[in-house]
Amino acid sequence: MEDYLKNQIQDIDNRIEELQELIEDPQMVELVRAEIADLEKQKQELTDSSATPMTESESSEEFDESINANAAIMEIRSAAGGDEAGLFAGDLLRMYLRYSESKGWKAEELDRSEGGLGQIKQIVLKIRGKDAFKLLQYEAGVHRVQRVPKTESSGRIHTSTATVAVLPEVKESEVYINPADISFESFRSGGAGGQNVNKVSTAVRLIHKPTGIIVTCQTERSQLQNRENAMNLLRARIWEAERKEKFAEVDDARSLMVGAGDRSEKIRTYNFPQNRITDHRIGKSWYNLEQIMEGSLGPVVEALQEAANSDNG
Repeated sequence: MEDYLKNQIQDIDNRIEELQELIEDPQMVELVRAEIADLEKQKQELTDSSATPMTESESSEEFDESINANAAIMEIRSAAGGDEAGLFAGDLLRMYLRYSESKGWKAEELDRSEGGLGQIKQIVLKIRGKDAFKLLQYEAGVHRVQRVPKTESSGRIHTSTATVAVLPEVKESEVYINPADISFESFRSGGAGGQNVNKVSTAVRLIHKPTGIIVTCQTERSQLQNRENAMNLLRARIWEAERKEKFAEVDDARSLMVGAGDRSEKIRTYNFPQNRITDHRIGKSWYNLEQIMEGSLGPVVEALQEAANSDNG
């Protein structure tokens, strides 16, 4: 990874040098200075990340044996930014669904909580297909958007965030859950009204007493199917908690926890005025934001895979 980081830092230095040649233009000076400041910040984040590379504390063999690499559980939540954060969470959902479709994967909704029109408070998906978890695991973290909301009359750019967690489907033999430790509740699932509202209690909520983890599943018509999905989600959450604890024991200073679904690390910025998406972990930017938001996520995923493989090599 060291050579990879050096190349990325050199690329940023080259771009800063090119921009400095434009700073004499009075019409460009504010835009150029803002771009240079952003690049300097990217460079600092990249330099800092060299001390905490994208790596896994377990061997790939041990990691692969405990999970199904062809299934991922993805949770998207709106965070800071009010209504705009909910809209951004909805945009991320569409991006991942379209990317999944392009890969031939099947996406199944497990739980959904909506805000206003087009807004997502929280949604949980199960995505199945070849290498689904392997490719999506690096999407976990805080995603930041910078754009002018449609409701903003003055044209001011707003910054909002959404969090993404990506968990694997964990084999039942890997995480034992004592039935006595689970509190089970059933309730009627919500909907838009009419035929979409269940008249029987098919939705399921599970509470794992030892950890306090709560999961809900309400998208299936069958309570049995919802309960099975909820157990899979609970098993993944417990696995995640144990894995985070193991990471902390290995290295408290680690800021990038691959595959742990960490919500605290700002991993990516979507800058609409500049048509730019930047992944801060590898200091790389792409200038086709609209296409990426429409599901053309492949180049970003491949760059993260390359960086991770470089670390593990």
